[in-house]
Amino acid sequence: MSVFAPLTRIPVGVVVERRKAQSPWIEFTWRAASVLAGRPDAVPWTRLSEDQEAATFYAGAAEIELYRSETANYRDNLSTGVPLLWIALRPTGGEPPYHVFAVTADPGEGEALSAPGSDLVEALPMPEVVRAQIAAFVAEHHVERPFQKRKLDRADPEALARRAPVRKERE
Repeated sequence: MSVFAPLTRIPVGVVVERRKAQSPWIEFTWRAASVLAGRPDAVPWTRLSEDQEAATFYAGAAEIELYRSETANYRDNLSTGVPLLWIALRPTGGEPPYHVFAVTADPGEGEALSAPGSDLVEALPMPEVVRAQIAAFVAEHHVERPFQKRKLDRADPEALARRAPVRKERE
């Protein structure tokens, strides 16, 4: 999430799953279940399916924001063979229980979203249509930057040398 405006935004929809918990402390567990390419016409929190153990809901729409400065991260994600999207669901404290906080294709941002807190973060396979859009963005905007190893300043051996104790003369 940059202070600069993204060059491209890719609309997606997020499907979440609610399962009965195997815990005496909570009734249900929640997780992002899939990402839909495009923005569905459904109203957020539309129930998609339900059985005795689980239910799925269309949680709402989000946008994947693409920045020119992050193309190396997108390229690395695409080159894994199974590119992922990171979905962050933030608790609302009411009904519905979560809202879609962020969806990103940047692995670094995905890791940052998963820092300890109350958000639910899930890495899910990227839809093929989204993968193609991100690949086209990388092809158009990526600039290879050569790796430059930083050189450290050499230590001054005299600054680290042992010195004789300073004696105060008595008056």
